[in-house]
Amino acid sequence: MRLDSEYFSKYQKYIPSLMQDGLIQLFYRFRSVVYRGETVLCNCCDGSYAQFLPPFDECPGCGSQARQRLMLLYTTNSTDLFSRNSRLLHFAPEMCLEEKFKSTPCIDYVSADLSMPRAMEKVDITQTHFPDCSFDVILCSHVLEHIPDDAKAMRELYRVLTKGGWAILQVPMDHSRQDTYEDFSITDPVERAKHFGRYDHCRLYGMDYRDRLEKAGFEVKINAYVETFSNAEVEKYGLDRLEKIYICRKV
Repeated sequence: MRLDSEYFSKYQKYIPSLMQDGLIQLFYRFRSVVYRGETVLCNCCDGSYAQFLPPFDECPGCGSQARQRLMLLYTTNSTDLFSRNSRLLHFAPEMCLEEKFKSTPCIDYVSADLSMPRAMEKVDITQTHFPDCSFDVILCSHVLEHIPDDAKAMRELYRVLTKGGWAILQVPMDHSRQDTYEDFSITDPVERAKHFGRYDHCRLYGMDYRDRLEKAGFEVKINAYVETFSNAEVEKYGLDRLEKIYICRKV
């Protein structure tokens, strides 16, 4: 029996939106028992398990993937997010992360998405209703590849970020590709999956992703944070050695 979230998501469209989060939690609770163990550790739910699940090293207990665990490790250990008063905008909020942010007293937390029922604000990332310089921190992971006009979305994120603020803007990348690949004539979901990795992706980012962010106004630093961990720690936390963190500042 398959117990990964990709399998579960096939049936989500048949479930009323208000019931989905509760059913997902039940699914995770059942799965955490099936995969209980001491081999790997998830810092998102603080659970230990026999293994993370393919294809994305998914946590049995909360559904976190390698990129979310890395983001939480970085923001916990290498930023003052959890110790300094700040207003945080979290786009497309991952269930495995949002409770950590909501429960931190110094974080004024706002989640946003155009279609996700759980998000606090219904927002189009290319045209938000937030005033200029509204947020000290923005977290946006694996969203921009879904947006046809990603340049407009990047400029909007820059606009609502405070001067001196920072954002982590992650996207799936092909590290062997110099230039981002996009072809808007490809609209068939099957063909999009072949070309861009998923049926709902508009492009496949290459190493010029930094240039695209800088054109929006950001000062960008690429942090190979995962390289600070030993091989044993990478295995323990289920991290991706190729993942780089794109830290974008408004100076």
